[in-house]
Amino acid sequence: MFELRRQGAIHVLTGDEPLHSETIGQLESHLTTCFSQGQPKIVVDLERIPLIDSAGLEWLVDAAEKCFQRGGQAQIAAPNALCSDILRITGVGEQVEIFDDVTSAVRSFSR
Repeated sequence: MFELRRQGAIHVLTGDEPLHSETIGQLESHLTTCFSQGQPKIVVDLERIPLIDSAGLEWLVDAAEKCFQRGGQAQIAAPNALCSDILRITGVGEQVEIFDDVTSAVRSFSR
């Protein structure tokens, strides 16, 4: 299950399920909520996400692009070792900024 919370002006999307084709609908719903509340500034917290497949990777890149098109930004925080390797190997880590933890990712929006 995924949930969306706010930390000041930043939306933090957290969950404990894999980012894959079966969860994309839920993720898109949360993304739409972010878009309806002004300039999207989103942190996708991967700390408890066990795995990301190709659909999840595509969603991350698309979400970041959609945020950028609306004058915002999406970032990734706290990927575990496996997810970190997946992001690095696929090049997604070069397209979406990755932070060690949610606090650092949220703080980065103030620079």
